[in-house]
Amino acid sequence: IETEPETPEFTDVPTSAYYYDAVLWAVENGVTEGTSATTFSPDMSCTRAQMVTFLWRAAGSPEPVTTTNPFTDVNSGVYYYDAVLWAVEQGITSGTSATTFAPDATCTRAQTVTFLYRAAGSPAVSGGSFSDVSADAYYADAVAWAVSEGVTVGTSDTTFSPDMNCTRAQIVTFMYRAAQ
Repeated sequence: IETEPETPEFTDVPTSAYYYDAVLWAVENGVTEGTSATTFSPDMSCTRAQMVTFLWRAAGSPEPVTTTNPFTDVNSGVYYYDAVLWAVEQGITSGTSATTFAPDATCTRAQTVTFLYRAAGSPAVSGGSFSDVSADAYYADAVAWAVSEGVTVGTSDTTFSPDMNCTRAQIVTFMYRAAQ
């Protein structure tokens, strides 16, 4: 008899949470697991390495073509090594400098939507009306795309809070909405 896979029961993911469906999607699609058998830790901040790994897994964990690692702070053997090389190949990231990726730095809202926007092929966008997103910011087009695609809204009617840490719940929600 064929049975449906068991849906994880995370004690910290109430069915009424805005991120409930996104968490189920992320776990069912192998994007991420819980932080334990019974917890997801939705309010925990994500690192840049975790974010790129989530994207890589959502893409099917493709083997990177290159074996050239431009970053001195990404060592072979770490869980995110292939994900980072793939993300560089795909134009999703170029690092925080020519030689660093900053894998352990907390991923901000600006970085998260930028990674997602680039993963979507950096489509042409227009608009943007947040007082804290200047038109020449590296993430301005990504924010406009994220809002126009329903990936996220601002933290208020006039602010996006680009430098705010992005949580696990927010990241999987943004990814889930971008995949719809």
